[in-house]
Amino acid sequence: MNAEPTPDPAIRVDFQQQNRPDQVEEAGKVDRIRDILFGSQMRDYDGRFQRLDERLAREAAEARTEVQRRIEGLENFLKGEVQSLTHRLTAEQSDRNGAIGKLAHDLAETARSLETKIKNLDEHTAREIHDLREQLLEQSKALGAEIKDKHDQMKAGLDHEAAQIRHAMTGRESLAEMLSEVALRLKNEFRVPGA
Repeated sequence: MNAEPTPDPAIRVDFQQQNRPDQVEEAGKVDRIRDILFGSQMRDYDGRFQRLDERLAREAAEARTEVQRRIEGLENFLKGEVQSLTHRLTAEQSDRNGAIGKLAHDLAETARSLETKIKNLDEHTAREIHDLREQLLEQSKALGAEIKDKHDQMKAGLDHEAAQIRHAMTGRESLAEMLSEVALRLKNEFRVPGA
């Protein structure tokens, strides 16, 4: 891209100083021509703008007054609602305090009643446990005696059976022969004598 040569600043200042009086004179002429051509329209627009400005100011003041009136109405309404809520909350708080007091009294009565019942139950339970211990002790003694009788009976029966078995048992030698024969039969080495 070719860059345009920059004019020398000293030359540019001289050129501006030479053209300045002509520019001021031309600007003044342009203003006069504009005033001649558009002066009546500009004055008409100025009047319209002024009336519009006055109307906007009036409507803004009316709107401000209306907003202020509505805000005051809203404030009064809110104050009434807050007072009503305050009265309701106070009444509810009073009712709740009464209910809490009654509940506390009822709970205290219930606690006393439960304490009495628990005390009576403890005494009854202690009596029941004592009676059960007595019954268990008696049953334990009876069961111990019954077990001793059964033990004695079983021991006598076992002694009798053992005596019968001892009489019925063969001697040691015949038992040894019999066991030897069983061992030989298990090994398949048993030979019948005389065969």
